[in-house]
Amino acid sequence: MIYLAILLTLIACMVLLDAKFRLVIFASPLAASVSLLGGTGMFLLWDIIAIDQGIFLHRDSTLMTGIMLGDQLPLEEAFFLFFLCYQTMVLVTGYLAWRRHRAKAAGKVEAR
Repeated sequence: MIYLAILLTLIACMVLLDAKFRLVIFASPLAASVSLLGGTGMFLLWDIIAIDQGIFLHRDSTLMTGIMLGDQLPLEEAFFLFFLCYQTMVLVTGYLAWRRHRAKAAGKVEAR
C-alpha cells in the first residue's frame, strides 16, 4: 500500500506542476489525454508480452497492495507506467517552455 501511496503522491505533484505552468493536460486536454493513455497502454502491453514470455515476474511485497490486474501484473505497475509517461511529458514540455522563455527574454525569436 505504501508504494501505491507514493505513486499517487508523485502523480499529484506532476498535476500541480502541470496546472501551475499549463504544460500538458492543462495546455491541451484532449491531445494530452490521448498521448498519456496511449503511452501507458503501450507500456502495459509491453509488460504483458514480457510477462507472457517469462521476462517479468512479480514478487510479493508488504509495500504493495497485493491487487493484481493480471497474472504477474500488480495494480501499482499501471500507476507507475502512468506516472512515467506523465512525468516525461511534463519534463519535456517544461523544458521547451523554459527554452522559449529564455529566448524571448534574450530578444531572440525561436520557432516552435
